[in-house]
Amino acid sequence: MIKWRGIIWSVHPLFVMVMLASAMTGYFVELLTLFVIVVVHELGHVVVARSFGWKIKEVKLLPFGGVAEVEDAGGLSAKEEALVAIAGPLQNVWMGLLAWGLGALGLWDNQWGQYVAQANLMIALFNLLPIQPLDGGKLLHALLCYCLNYYRTLRWTARISLLFSALMIAGAFLPLLMEGRGIQANLLVVGIFLLVTNWTYNRNIPFLFYRFLTHREAASDFAQHRGKPVSPIIVSGQQSILSVTRLFRRERYHIVYVIQPAAVELQVLTEQRIVEGCLSGLNPHRAVKELFS
Repeated sequence: MIKWRGIIWSVHPLFVMVMLASAMTGYFVELLTLFVIVVVHELGHVVVARSFGWKIKEVKLLPFGGVAEVEDAGGLSAKEEALVAIAGPLQNVWMGLLAWGLGALGLWDNQWGQYVAQANLMIALFNLLPIQPLDGGKLLHALLCYCLNYYRTLRWTARISLLFSALMIAGAFLPLLMEGRGIQANLLVVGIFLLVTNWTYNRNIPFLFYRFLTHREAASDFAQHRGKPVSPIIVSGQQSILSVTRLFRRERYHIVYVIQPAAVELQVLTEQRIVEGCLSGLNPHRAVKELFS
């Protein structure tokens, strides 16, 4: 574990297992190459994230990339998240093309150039799978934010990630079932790691959603200052405050219109008032009409 430019860089135990296996089988040079590729991949994320003013606390290196822990992840925009996510695979594109070009020009051993190019291609394609915390999972999450409310975005991101993690595990057994060969151990280990990670992610959705709500005040102020259009939400006064917050979308600012049978006209609540009511420490399942009393 090292600290560089305010960011803690550490190696995940899964990467340590791969390094030990590579060292024992005599693939040290290939291991070192993989390590360099992964570091450059993560540097792509870090540079773009820093350009947006993100505060990155730690980067954990994995065999296929890394996981960055961001200080204020709940309040970041979907557009920035998508650009930071794609920055990693883009590093693999130029590294792969460079390795292939050096091999084709005879400046590198052609076979080695093809190996490095293929390694970059595999890491880039693997990272683009729609599984959290891979880059593809983050792109999926950012895309869903434009289509669904944030709570449903969290739910569907978890479901899709769990599905593809399970498919990866099943894929590890295909050689055994179809050709009578051995199980793809590397794919199996990574698949299990991703399945467990997303099982935990799914269980932590209530926490992740509340973290999103704690950042809504700053996000709402930013939206108003930038002149973003207001998205109205019409709810019943009997609905719970929590259920109303689950209608909020990440890239929108909301005004909530409350319909009550006894009221002569629509009553209006700001998004901030709803969030305050949910995070006040009182029962978030109480009716939204109680916020008027």
